[in-house]
Parts: sequence; C-alpha cells; structure tokens
Amino acid sequence: MTKNPKKYNKQPVHPLDDLIRTDRIPHIWCSGCGIGTVFSSCLKAIKATEIPYNRFTMVSGIGCSARGAGYVNLDSFHTTHGRAIPFASGIKMANPDLKVIVFSGDGDLFAIGGNHFIHAARRNMDITVVCVNNLTYGMTGGQVAATTPNNANTTTTPFGNPDSPFNLPLMAYASGASYVARWTILHTRDLTDSINEAINKKGFSFIEVLSPCPINYGRRNKEKPLDTLKLYQDNTIIKNGADPVTADIDFNRGVILGKFVDTERNTCDDMYASTCHRPCSDD
Repeated sequence: MTKNPKKYNKQPVHPLDDLIRTDRIPHIWCSGCGIGTVFSSCLKAIKATEIPYNRFTMVSGIGCSARGAGYVNLDSFHTTHGRAIPFASGIKMANPDLKVIVFSGDGDLFAIGGNHFIHAARRNMDITVVCVNNLTYGMTGGQVAATTPNNANTTTTPFGNPDSPFNLPLMAYASGASYVARWTILHTRDLTDSINEAINKKGFSFIEVLSPCPINYGRRNKEKPLDTLKLYQDNTIIKNGADPVTADIDFNRGVILGKFVDTERNTCDDMYASTCHRPCSDD
C-alpha cells in the first residue's frame, strides 16, 4: 500500500500554537527555569475555558516572567516595572467584559508593585493575577527580593538575607482577594485547573506558583534544578482550605499548597455601578 507523502511528511503542530506568537520563539528563559511551565499551564487554562480569545488580555510588568505577555498571541500589554496591576485595572474598568490576566514575577508584583497589589485586592478588581515566585530578581542579576528566604544568598546579601520574606497568600487574603491559591511547577495539572477556576471566578484572583531560578538563585545557594523539584515533591503538603497564616515558605517544615480562599463579594465594578450610577436625589 502506498503511503500518502503529504500525510506522513506534515510538520507536527503544537497544541498551543494558536496561543503563541511563534515568530518570537525560541524564548529567553534559561534551561531549568520553570516560567515556561507556568506559561504553558496558563495557556492551557485559557484554552480550557472555551471563552473566545478576543475576550482575553494579558498584562505584565518587567522581569523574566513578564516576558510571557510578549509571547502570547492575545491582546497584551508589556508595561513599566511594577505597574502591571494598575494597567490591568484600567483595562478591566474600560471594558468589563474582558478577562484580564496579569502574568508576572514576585519582584515586579510585590516589591515595586506591592502597593498596587494590595489596593487592587482591597477593591476586589475582577482580574486574575498569576505570580511566578522564584524567590529572587532573576532578570537583573539575582538581587534580594521581598520573597527571598531568610539567610538565602543573593548578589546583594552575600552573607545571607537578614530579613523575613512575605507570605504571599496571607497578603492576598488580608488585602481582600476573593480567590487565593498556591502551586509549584511540579503540580502542573492542579495549577492549570486552578488558573481556569480563577479566570472564571468573579473578583480578584491570585495564584502563586513556586518556580526554580537555577542561574541567579540556585547557583548562589548551591541548589540544582532537580534538587528544587525534589523539594517540591517531598516537602510540600496539599491542604485546601488551610489558614493562609500557615502558608509561609519553610521547606524544612513543609510548604502548604492548594486553594486557601474562595469567597464571594462585590467586585470593584459592582460597587462602582451601585455607587456612581444612582439617580441624583431632589435635594
């Protein structure tokens, strides 16, 4: 039987090609970095919602993770450092029908952008924030970040970080987020399902994803990529509904993963409509 040459010589198509700007591939992420895994999970979640792509917008700030907005084949905004959330808030308020996703890193979102995060969660902006937490400033040389563990070595703390890091799920919960979860790049199915759930959730949704930075964090702390993945496998505990107070990152004690918060409350759009669109009184 003669084989059809067109059938057997056809180049394979990646299942996410319709969501990737293939002309910008290969990407800049280092070998062993987990950002690409988080990015893939995010795209799979977008596809799984079955919402038309023209109803999505992705926004990012500055950093390794923030390059995701440049690779996604959707309307996207690569904004200034720390300002992804206010840009995303403006987009959402201008067009409430859009699904707005912020895809960025811990340095961008919680150091220079920390104040914006707190107030967007307080106002319950109807956006989804995916934070790739690699515990350092990966793009700019490996400086200490707001998430760097105590005693960890960085370029700016060569003798060890003297400060305590943020507990990101606790900060999101305390600020008023409607949905809060944490996963690692090893838990890709859970992560994909969680992002899907967050996109469909009304209100401010936050997902932290623990990810290795083998170059600027791993080398300085004598931690190889496979060592980090083994930590994720052996020293994490999935505990949905856990108190975010217990969600600090301590691999010696065990790091809690899962969905911490899933509540219902009025969004910023709801409050704006009820407050600003009321008819004027006769007084």
